[in-house]
Amino acid sequence: MILQNLDCKQFYSVDLTEAERVVEQIRLDASKNSVERNRLGQFATPNLLAIEILKYSKTLLPASEEIHFLDPAIGTGSFYSALLQSFPIEKIKSAVGYEIDQDYAEVAIKLWAKTPLKLHIADFTESTPPQDEVLRSNLLICNPPYVRHHHLSKKRKNALKRLGIKNTGIELSGLAGLYCYFLLAAHSWMAQNGLACWIIPSEFMDVNYGKKLKKYLLEQVTLLRVHRFAPDDLQFGDVLVSTSVIWFRNTKPDCSYLVDFTYGGTITHPICSSKISSKTLKELSKWNYTSISLLQKNDIQAGTKLSSLFEIKRGVATGANDFFILTPEQIDDLHIPFELLTPILPSPRYLLDDEILSDEQGNPRLERKLFLLTCKQPMEWLQVKYPSVWSYLKKGERIGISDGYLCRHRSLWYLQETRDPAMILCPYMGRHESRNNKPFRFILNHSKAIAPNVYLMMYPKTELKNLLSKKPELIKSIWNALNLIPIESLIHEGRVYGDGLHKLEPRELANAPADLLLKALENYSNRT
Repeated sequence: MILQNLDCKQFYSVDLTEAERVVEQIRLDASKNSVERNRLGQFATPNLLAIEILKYSKTLLPASEEIHFLDPAIGTGSFYSALLQSFPIEKIKSAVGYEIDQDYAEVAIKLWAKTPLKLHIADFTESTPPQDEVLRSNLLICNPPYVRHHHLSKKRKNALKRLGIKNTGIELSGLAGLYCYFLLAAHSWMAQNGLACWIIPSEFMDVNYGKKLKKYLLEQVTLLRVHRFAPDDLQFGDVLVSTSVIWFRNTKPDCSYLVDFTYGGTITHPICSSKISSKTLKELSKWNYTSISLLQKNDIQAGTKLSSLFEIKRGVATGANDFFILTPEQIDDLHIPFELLTPILPSPRYLLDDEILSDEQGNPRLERKLFLLTCKQPMEWLQVKYPSVWSYLKKGERIGISDGYLCRHRSLWYLQETRDPAMILCPYMGRHESRNNKPFRFILNHSKAIAPNVYLMMYPKTELKNLLSKKPELIKSIWNALNLIPIESLIHEGRVYGDGLHKLEPRELANAPADLLLKALENYSNRT
């Protein structure tokens, strides 16, 4: 593609510059280690995705409207390159970019020197938006830095929170990533009725910290479309993040409106599509496609939840599994007495069956046997009573185990949190390609083993507990009923990450429907 620069009266090839940009992008990425790029959230937008985004964005703009373009995190200019390939140069009235990394910015300045781009080497969130409406952007396209909240200092996070409140009146959760703050910061840069498109992680639609961001999208602007890529369709090869693209117009809605939700495939050719009212979206706790599909089938019911029957807790978090969880061979070598050990289950991948049998001592009948070391006695007592244990714990102090986050916040760094054995367990993470093509499964545990924190432990509440004490054989009916819960219902309650990894927190499993379980209890009651 050849453009004529209006100022310089020179011919300019976008295609050649884009090829050079890709080479420079690869060089810059290779010059920074993965830890540094992860900390700064530097993940460049692939050119084909950028072009598809710009082409779709073009359909949402009036054909006669001149373009005032803004990219708050421009990098080397992937979106700007796509802009030049999608719009005639004479339609681009202005183009502004911000980039905090000088290495990327200097490359972009050199690459696009013969075009209208004005690039600032600065932190967008600390820059001043234009006061004049005519200088504001009517086309904002951005792939903001994917920086998790724990990489933000307290001072930076507080400053970003204040900026979000100033621009929108919305105070984001302390768990929000930098991309959420970018989105609110950009509000003051947009022209009235201007179009914005953001490529961001899908996780904000499924987690608590995303509630305020969803409120902004539904109430302060008009959300036009959400395209959610399938979890295993990674848009950024060097980061396992499930990606979405959202479009909205800077117009405050005064009534309910329809939002296009698309899923899978590409932006141009999605696998599935739906139109959902903004009123309905306000009521949905999660915006994943499973939630929307269940809603359309009228399968979401405000019936009894698992929380009515079970108290659900995460398994034991030791802070150092390799140190505290021991094999029988290690126990023999270290001369650790069994009164300081508790049987503990291995990772779910080592469980070939969903039913764990017990030996006479209450230990699980598994090929991989493991025990958790825990003690409530002080070191002085152990030195006298069990010198071998004292010696092992002293080693833990020397190698820094005692200084780990969990360990140093305990009254005794080696005293584990208390968990009783649970008869029903559920792994809290899984993928569809796992056994039976189900990311989650319920496990029946007959042993006295507790579980590490890769499991959710389900404890019957009083009424169910009393029933099971009288009729212990009922536990199998309960277990079978749990495994009949539609996997879509569990996925709906949980969240999904890049590469198709599904996750359930205790409160999310507690919110799953218990209708089938209640039916099993009713059938049992009728039989007896």
